[in-house]
Amino acid sequence: MSYRTLDPAKIIATAETLSQRVSERFPDAGLSRVSQELVRLARDLAASAKALEQPIWWLRILIGLAIASGAGIFLFIGTILSFDRISTGAFDFVQGIEASLNTLILAGLGFLALIRVEEHIKRKRTFRQLHGLRSLIHVIDMHQLTKDPATLSESFSPTPHSPARITKSADLARYLDYCSEMLSLTGKLAALFAQSVNDDVVLKAVNDIEELGSNLSRKIWQKITMIETARR
Repeated sequence: MSYRTLDPAKIIATAETLSQRVSERFPDAGLSRVSQELVRLARDLAASAKALEQPIWWLRILIGLAIASGAGIFLFIGTILSFDRISTGAFDFVQGIEASLNTLILAGLGFLALIRVEEHIKRKRTFRQLHGLRSLIHVIDMHQLTKDPATLSESFSPTPHSPARITKSADLARYLDYCSEMLSLTGKLAALFAQSVNDDVVLKAVNDIEELGSNLSRKIWQKITMIETARR
């Protein structure tokens, strides 16, 4: 067993266990449904990350044919066509060399662009998957938004439009801890794409998502610390 790569199966199993824990402790809470969505998303993202590891064969074959065709045209012009009957002066000869060099440079840039097409396609697919993950992170944050430790104080008086509150400090701390665990799992799911796609732009996007989850988790742990301090 390698500990140098993330195992998607382990991440999915962890998400499933977390979802069961949330459902058992808070069966009627919206967080339970969010945890179930996290499990479904984990399965989808793991499959997508695995698929991105495979080459896009149809594209590689198409690029290979394009390169072979271009090389064949240059070979045909340079070796088969006869220029014996064309009389040119020195000026025309220099212009011909310059035009040939420009054509070779443009052809090389074109071939390089073709080679990078696969990278751009995989990058676009990765961004589409990461967008859904980012949205789920904000959904998790919305569920912990109203879980304020100040509501545990005896002096707290709710208003008619106050949301439903968790009245036990232990339950509130556990609820917030579940949110933090879910945010941590989103970072691991994002890291699967950095592991599958060797691309600096993808790596930056993954780091942004991990940083977003870490910042939100840090705020949650500030709430948990306040709860623990009040209990002591």
